[in-house]
Amino acid sequence: MGRCKMINYKDFWGNYIYVFTGRWYFMKKNINKVTIVGTGFVGSTSAYTLMVNGLVSEIVLIDANIDKAEGEVMDLNHGMPFVRPVNVYRGTYEDCAGSDIVIIAAGANQKPGETRIDLVKKNTEIFKSIIPQIVKFCSDCILLVVTNPVDILTYVTLKLSGFPQNRVIGSGTVLDTARFRYILAEKSGVDTRNIHAYVLGEHGDTEVLTWSLTNIAGIPFNKFCNRTGKCQSDFDKELIHNDVKSAAYKIIEKKGATYFAVALAVLRIVEALLRDESSILTVSSFLEGQYGLSDVSLSVPTLVDAHGVEMVLELPISADELSLLQKSGNSLKEVIKTLDL
Repeated sequence: MGRCKMINYKDFWGNYIYVFTGRWYFMKKNINKVTIVGTGFVGSTSAYTLMVNGLVSEIVLIDANIDKAEGEVMDLNHGMPFVRPVNVYRGTYEDCAGSDIVIIAAGANQKPGETRIDLVKKNTEIFKSIIPQIVKFCSDCILLVVTNPVDILTYVTLKLSGFPQNRVIGSGTVLDTARFRYILAEKSGVDTRNIHAYVLGEHGDTEVLTWSLTNIAGIPFNKFCNRTGKCQSDFDKELIHNDVKSAAYKIIEKKGATYFAVALAVLRIVEALLRDESSILTVSSFLEGQYGLSDVSLSVPTLVDAHGVEMVLELPISADELSLLQKSGNSLKEVIKTLDL
């Protein structure tokens, strides 16, 4: 077999051309590579959604449980004839090299009756072993934290990695916002995609539903309901708040873990990053005075593009919502103070 030789030439589409035993081969200049650390329910399901979507060309799975990672890789690869070509394999931290995004989904699982905050010390210790390994082999990627409690662990990851603030984000309340929109769609009879609403603050018990900004086609939600008569008569803001806030607990109680919807949320964030979409998502971002909060990572509407966090947006929320958001952020800061970082 002949030796591969690269020709210093690009074709019309910007592809590199290689010569190999007298034949021409084409190789895309930009191959999107994502590494997922942790192959539990969330990590493996995220790999599945990325594979089915066809967004990336290379997916690396890393887990301390080698058999688990290899089993997930085998299962995914057996579905390869049904999707676009993608290279999925089990790797080590050394294989993080060249990744555009490293998704961190490793950590202890949330047990029934356990809050996300209860997990913080256990998962902080796990991250102390994970983050330095990622940084050692891939210092120019974007780190996307999914492990709970995601806001605090996003902050932990930022401090442990030494990365620029824009390249460390958490999945935040992207899923909570989706849950909020879904419930409002059920109440109003309108397509979920046409519900405009945000959940801010902690991805957890102190999260804030921003009713002051919730609208359908620019019409405040309450006014839409009054004008159209489409909304269910049992519409109650407090009940909706509780349903959004407790959704994960109910799912964990019934099936043991949440992973389908969060994997789709991860896919949405990865899309915004790799496609340089400048999308506005409620990811967990580092705050420096926005909303009166500093030195904390919190879920707020953020402009997300190929650089990671392009801009944290300060929305004109009500005074009550701002107060609740500050309370949420300060409660996380109190937990952070207990951590040895």
